[in-house]
Amino acid sequence: MLVNGAVYAAGQRLKAIELDQLPVASSEAEAFLWIALKDPQPDEIEKLQAHFALHPLAIEDAQNGHQRPKLEEYGSTLFSVIQLLHYNAGEISVGEIDIFVNQQFILSLRSRSEQDFLGVRRRCEDEPHLLKLGPGYVFYAILDHVVDQYFEITQALQDELESIETSIFQEKNARAQIGRLFQLKQQSTILRHAALPLLEFIGKLHGGRVPPVCYSVQEYFRDVHDHLARTVMNLESLRDGITTATQMNLSLVTIDETEVTKRLAAWAAIFAASTALAGIWGMNFEHMPELSWTYGYPGALATIGLVSGLLYRRFKKAGWL
Repeated sequence: MLVNGAVYAAGQRLKAIELDQLPVASSEAEAFLWIALKDPQPDEIEKLQAHFALHPLAIEDAQNGHQRPKLEEYGSTLFSVIQLLHYNAGEISVGEIDIFVNQQFILSLRSRSEQDFLGVRRRCEDEPHLLKLGPGYVFYAILDHVVDQYFEITQALQDELESIETSIFQEKNARAQIGRLFQLKQQSTILRHAALPLLEFIGKLHGGRVPPVCYSVQEYFRDVHDHLARTVMNLESLRDGITTATQMNLSLVTIDETEVTKRLAAWAAIFAASTALAGIWGMNFEHMPELSWTYGYPGALATIGLVSGLLYRRFKKAGWL
């Protein structure tokens, strides 16, 4: 459905439009169209294709969805695919926004995402001195909004990692900790798959050969590129932290298992000595001296107790008990 559509000229909003008004709206002198659709239907996409002469391959990608982030040029029109990420309750949901932009229009087709871009439109309309730069600036504003979302998700994942790192030394539920770390690694991978290709294609929008629609605002794209580069660096640091935390958790598990093994071995040695002595005196040979001794039984118990006590003291001193 059409979320918003308007004609802009000299940084000002001239009028709102509907999809049926495209031929009239696009005839405004020195104006550009900004049209935003959410979960567009095939007939709506076909209407845009027919009116703006969009390339069939780009339309096919927009209709199919589930594309990796990319930037492609079809004549004077840029086509980009950007993944929209939403972090909620420890889960990342993935949506997509497909953008067609040239010097006369910018079309955004959002799918599988409830992320709101009305704030981007208000921001642009509140800065007419920048909006008059045309669709290139609108394209930058959308990218900047997406990169800000990536940064916030990265910060949320880093906070989650710090929480896990703290609880590793406070809780003894190793299975739960490893599960949380694995889930965090999956989420960082989703974010990485969205951010790295985006970093690559934003790099094509400033310096060197820049598409005409982006030429006048390439310094803005350089700024958002720097922001995304820092986010990617933080993300790589996060992934290293997850690996370290996982190794630390496994090391603590191994240490705990070693402590348990030492305790079991110590008690096994104590009972082995007692069992050996009891076995010797329990053989019931006819000429065993202790059998006819009045204090044989108490003496045997005392010997077993003494040996067990000495072994317990030795293991206690060694830290095994």
